[in-house]
Amino acid sequence: MNIVLGVSGGIAAYKAPELVRRLRDAGADVRVILTPNAARFVSPLSLAAVSNHGVIVEQWGDAGHGGVDHIELARWAELLFIAPATANVIAKLTAGIADDALTTYALAHRAELVIAPAMNTFMLAHPTVQQNIETLRARGAGIIEPVNGLLACGEEGAGKMPDVPLLVEHIRGHFASRDLDGKSVLVTAGPTREPLDPVRYLSNRSSGKMGYALAEAARRRGANVTLVTGPTALPAPAGVALTRVTTAAEMHAAVLAAAPHHQIVIKAAAVADFAAANVADQKIKKSESSDELTLRLVKNPDILADVARVSPRPFIVAFAAETEAVEEQARAKLQRKGADLIVANDVADRTIGFDSDQNEALVIAKDGEVTRLAKAGKLAIANRVLDIVVGRLAR
Repeated sequence: MNIVLGVSGGIAAYKAPELVRRLRDAGADVRVILTPNAARFVSPLSLAAVSNHGVIVEQWGDAGHGGVDHIELARWAELLFIAPATANVIAKLTAGIADDALTTYALAHRAELVIAPAMNTFMLAHPTVQQNIETLRARGAGIIEPVNGLLACGEEGAGKMPDVPLLVEHIRGHFASRDLDGKSVLVTAGPTREPLDPVRYLSNRSSGKMGYALAEAARRRGANVTLVTGPTALPAPAGVALTRVTTAAEMHAAVLAAAPHHQIVIKAAAVADFAAANVADQKIKKSESSDELTLRLVKNPDILADVARVSPRPFIVAFAAETEAVEEQARAKLQRKGADLIVANDVADRTIGFDSDQNEALVIAKDGEVTRLAKAGKLAIANRVLDIVVGRLAR
């Protein structure tokens, strides 16, 4: 892994030496470019020590070196990773401005680009910053979403750069082997919404993050990926065919239409088990004469069971989000649904449950083999699930 690490002038730059060390532990060769502002937060000497290479700060490079640093690096690098990426650097990348060593190099770089935005939560929410991030995403850049937390400015909210182990897991995913080349993978993600009236609906707390991570990981490993997603606040993964649905019936129709054309189906969506028997045409009003409201619900179609009957039958990975007796419940669901694997996690644990960027899972195969996946970022968990799928397909 030949990585150019770009460090821009945010407080999170202090994490750069640890990030370099962890990337090297993962087998990467890392060259570092600092913006002049980043050099106010972290010493070039410390980064040179942990990377075992000189650090570029000045745009014109070392006059005694010979050659042009940014062109030489562009021939060598497999990935440009900018962490932290400030609002200023993101804007320059979007507009093609090259007024320091990092942004000059970025124009010469021809391999993959990944950025980890980090800034004040109000800056992050600014429409211009969001538009710039989406522009880079549309050009194929990988975006490591900032997380919620206490920021250096004292604000609480989104804008914090993820911890170094999560950053490293994300980068490792970019260098995953293309062991799914030629395979078509269908992934479902997110919740469904079952309307009660024009205003209200039944749903659940699924964020869709696990399903989106699986789609992203499968694409990076060479698969042609279709993502069928319920309503989420997540941006569409680049290079993935996206189908948006709302209700369980819509997801059932989309999945059953697509499943015969895919060798692997991963059902990570949290599909509502029930829908209203009758959807009211107008908003249901509160009755002054009664303190109760009775809703009549009917079962939704069983997408997983119907996929298991598709011919030719795909390899099926089910998910089980449980709050108790996780392994017992997952085994029963695996047997009942006829899947090849089931991935179970305890959503009662808030550190790995809904909306979390991490997960911890139990993977059970239909032959009884069990694999425990330790807590990690969801992209890392996605790759570990896919490792099991690839291993099973090779048997």
